Amino acid sequence: MKEQQTPKYMQLKQQILSWIVTAQFKPHDKLPSENEIGKQFEMSRQTVRQALGDLEQEGWLYRAQGKGTFVSDQSAPERKNSPQGMTIGMITTHISDYIFPTIVRGVESSLRAVGARLLLASTDNEKEKEKDSLESMLREPLTGLIIEPTKSAEGNPNFNYFLALDALKIPYIMLNERYSDVDAPCLRVDDELGGYRAAEHLIKLGHTRIAGFFKTDDFQGVHRMRGFLRAHREQGLTVPPDYLLRYSTEEKQDKPAQALSALLQREPGERPTAIICYNDELAVRMLDIVRQIGLAVPEDLSIVGFDDANLATATEVKLTTVAHPKTEMGAEAVVMLLGMVEKQQRRQTVDKVYDPQLVIRESTQPPKS
Repeated sequence: MKEQQTPKYMQLKQQILSWIVTAQFKPHDKLPSENEIGKQFEMSRQTVRQALGDLEQEGWLYRAQGKGTFVSDQSAPERKNSPQGMTIGMITTHISDYIFPTIVRGVESSLRAVGARLLLASTDNEKEKEKDSLESMLREPLTGLIIEPTKSAEGNPNFNYFLALDALKIPYIMLNERYSDVDAPCLRVDDELGGYRAAEHLIKLGHTRIAGFFKTDDFQGVHRMRGFLRAHREQGLTVPPDYLLRYSTEEKQDKPAQALSALLQREPGERPTAIICYNDELAVRMLDIVRQIGLAVPEDLSIVGFDDANLATATEVKLTTVAHPKTEMGAEAVVMLLGMVEKQQRRQTVDKVYDPQLVIRESTQPPKS
């Protein structure tokens, strides 16, 4: 309400919409009177009337003669009709980067096949942008929502928006991970098993000094790290603290590279002979660090990535990596969500957990004797 460049009635519209989409006022709840709203926000009655009039024209509110202004029921019948004409929202951490275009294509092609419309938003892996995306989606005639949580291991400050989805009877599912406080179906890779298989592969090759680099502000990274540690534990191996780097999204450009550079400049008997990376994007970046130090992959250092992104085969050294289903996940997300819409249920299905397959290529080999 502090942005002076925005007309006051528009500021008030945004505030009232926020009340509605976060279910502070539910369908058919009565709003405070024009005088009460004006007094609360220090606005004239004319400004309040203009904001309420706009929201009424847009279908968010309705008036009852002599009784006041009420919230409209946004759980509209068209959400429960056939897929033709449906609007499905999708919120991802990224749209045009890394594996996300492939996931989006899987969703988009499946929706196009049934005549449904895709409404796409990105959070750039920022909680505040997730809030904005959820709020924007809730202003649309949404039939269902597919969402990849933002920094899932750091909690869910936008919990009220999921309550609003429930209140509006909009079914939603999650991709890659799920917030611990949200009861929604999830399609995800068994990341712990993937981390385990990556480490197991290197251990079977004879590596005993394996460093791990994991982004732990999302549960994917936490679980991959857990699998990495479990494989070592089962083989009676310990991981030195400086061989395990945990980093955040904001640190991903510099912290892992600096840590690897320091490790590789140790004496040959003290440096790692292999590393496991949170994803292929990081693994490719690490290839550059190895070159800068004057070492070679896999002769001096074996590298394993995760996700089997296009990047994994775009370099001169093809990466050993753990596969992510990408297109399949996107397509199956649509099938799951439309099934929930058809049955008019918020949660009617179990999670889909994909078995992570190791794709062995050129970046791993036994350590030098």
